[in-house]
Amino acid sequence: MASAAQRLGMIGIVDSVCVVHQLVDDPGTVGVTAIDKRPVEGPVRVRTLGLHGDVQADRKNHGGEEKAVYAYSAADADWWARQLGRDVQPGYFGENLRISGAQGADFDVDGAAAGERWRIGERVVLEVTWPRIPCATFGRWVEQDRWVKRFLQAGRPGTYFRVVTPGEVRAGDAVEIIAVGEGPSMREVAAVNS
Repeated sequence: MASAAQRLGMIGIVDSVCVVHQLVDDPGTVGVTAIDKRPVEGPVRVRTLGLHGDVQADRKNHGGEEKAVYAYSAADADWWARQLGRDVQPGYFGENLRISGAQGADFDVDGAAAGERWRIGERVVLEVTWPRIPCATFGRWVEQDRWVKRFLQAGRPGTYFRVVTPGEVRAGDAVEIIAVGEGPSMREVAAVNS
C-alpha cells in the first residue's frame, strides 16, 4: 500500500465508463435497482450529480453530490472473478469507472483517503469522499451468500467521488492523482463497517 506521498502523481487508465443499462426489479423497499451498469462508447458528460445517462433508484442511500461517481479497480475485479469463478465485467459492481494502472502498474483505488483528487482526461477533477458500503440489493444482484459481509471483509470496496470540475470522460483517458487526502484510506474506512 502506497503512502500519500507515493500516491501523488500516480497514473492510471479508464478502462470503461459505465452508466445504467436498465432498471431491474428488486424486492427491496424501492422496488427496482439501477445497479445494472454497462460500458458505453465515446465521451460521457460528468456533472455535479454524476455521469450523463446514469441514475440511482434509491436516492436516499446512493448518488447525490457526495457519491456522484463510483470507481472500481480492474485488479480488484480480476481478483473477484477468480474468487467467484466467473467474469466480473465492467459495471457489474455498479461502478461508473473501471480503472487500471498505467503500463502494467497497479492503481490502488481503495488506498485513497478522503480529499484525494484525481484528474481524468483533460478536464474532469474528482474528489474522494467515501468507500462503497454494500447493501442488500448488491447482495441480491451478485447472488452470493453473505455477500455484503464478504465484500467488506475483502478490503476492496471501491471509491465514491464528488465532482470538483465537470467535463467529459471516456475509456482510454488518463487518471492522475493530483492531490492527496489525509486520514484513513477507503479500505480502512470500509473495514470499520465490516
